Amino acid sequence: MIALIQRVWYSKLQIEGKLHSSIGPGLLVLLGISTTDGKQEAEWLASKIASLRIFSDENGKMNLDVKANSGEIMVVSQFTLLADASHGNRPSYMNAARPETAIPLYTYFISCIEQSSGMKVQTGVFGADMQIELCNDGPVTISLDTEILMKKR
Repeated sequence: MIALIQRVWYSKLQIEGKLHSSIGPGLLVLLGISTTDGKQEAEWLASKIASLRIFSDENGKMNLDVKANSGEIMVVSQFTLLADASHGNRPSYMNAARPETAIPLYTYFISCIEQSSGMKVQTGVFGADMQIELCNDGPVTISLDTEILMKKR
């Protein structure tokens, strides 16, 4: 799994011109699920994101996680994070999990991050054409790839 995490002041997600979900200060998580991902990756990544200390404490140091900062979380599926552009100019998405595998893992990841963070998570709709408006705070953007990070443990 690949997660692109953005610390945001707000994020609004629209589908067909209608507001579907929104958050105030917190984390926007764009999630890509690969063909090799399973529940173990979802659990590990959800726990890691919920515990990331990327919010400032009273001394201005990035020392607080999203819950300690009273933040919110939005998770949006994004298969394009699995793009392979190593050959030619048209990316291949062969490494992205097919919907029959990805949808249950996306749903499972959401339940894992809700459990790890103790908060309700806002979401997009898997496979929908979504428009996301956000205000990145910092800017702080972090990329986590379970294929790389879980091997280092």
